[in-house]
Amino acid sequence: MRYTRFTDESQAYTDAREALRVAEGELITQRERVAELRRKLPRGATVEDYVFTEGPADLNAGDAPTEVRLSELFSGPDRSVVTLQLMYGKAQTHPCPMCSMWLDGLNGVADHLRQRVDFVVVAAAELDALRAHGRDRGWDNLRLLSAANNTLKFDSGSEDEDGNQTSTFSVFGTEDGVLFHSYSAHPQWSDSDYQRGLDLMSPVWNIFDLTPQGRGDWYAGLSYDQ
Repeated sequence: MRYTRFTDESQAYTDAREALRVAEGELITQRERVAELRRKLPRGATVEDYVFTEGPADLNAGDAPTEVRLSELFSGPDRSVVTLQLMYGKAQTHPCPMCSMWLDGLNGVADHLRQRVDFVVVAAAELDALRAHGRDRGWDNLRLLSAANNTLKFDSGSEDEDGNQTSTFSVFGTEDGVLFHSYSAHPQWSDSDYQRGLDLMSPVWNIFDLTPQGRGDWYAGLSYDQ
């Protein structure tokens, strides 16, 4: 299939674009193979029934915080709980701009995510600080949970002994009443690929990669000068 329709393109462009089309097809095939391997992972480690603190669905409401367990996050027996572990809290005194960018986008598609998974945001920050950041970002469609009083982030590798934070997507399942870890992904894929491990979680990088300029050294911000 020839994607480009402009009639005055050079033969050099046509040839290079065809080679790129083949490479893109190979990448799609590889992604599908990797997704299948991920789905076929055996059941992971058994995890404890972590207790989180959350506020009301209305971020502007003043209702008292409540406690919710990991087991209570599952809305059905055949669903997964997907957590984005936000870099905020303890040694991370300011919310991570990159995590916030991901969540800006996920807030917009949360209704779609809920069709197949139970998605929550987990941070080591105290609940009031987490909810304040959510209000600032306009996250009106995300479930925000504080893990300030449990060890989920440490146990899943998104927090160290000194309280330093990193971002992590973690997936949990339940089977016959047993809670287990299914999969986690971190930005640090290797020593040379910092921030590349979670590229597919946001369209921003991928749109930049469509252009001749690429992503360069751009990094997300909590706000931008217009």
